[in-house]
Amino acid sequence: MIAREWKARCPMSKKDGFIAYLYETGVKDTSATEGFKGAQIFGREVDELTFEVTLITYWPTRESIIAFAGQDIDVAKLYPEDAEYELDPDTFVRHYDVIENQWV
Repeated sequence: MIAREWKARCPMSKKDGFIAYLYETGVKDTSATEGFKGAQIFGREVDELTFEVTLITYWPTRESIIAFAGQDIDVAKLYPEDAEYELDPDTFVRHYDVIENQWV
């Protein structure tokens, strides 16, 4: 299994709207792609003004990621409405081989 990690920062005042928007774009698009295995969204306050979101999606193969992201899977898939949330998005993603996955 492969974990695909993407991060973005937004103003604290845009946090709730951006998380809802992330569900409607990134999570909805990935979950509609064949091979998608799941997603997690993490958030943290970077400072008083900035909120950081990490989206991790899970995939069985690199080919399934290509079906979502296109041939260059290291390039982030961004959306036109991102600007409404004053995002500072990473333009790249990281991929990790999932070595252990254990939930209690």
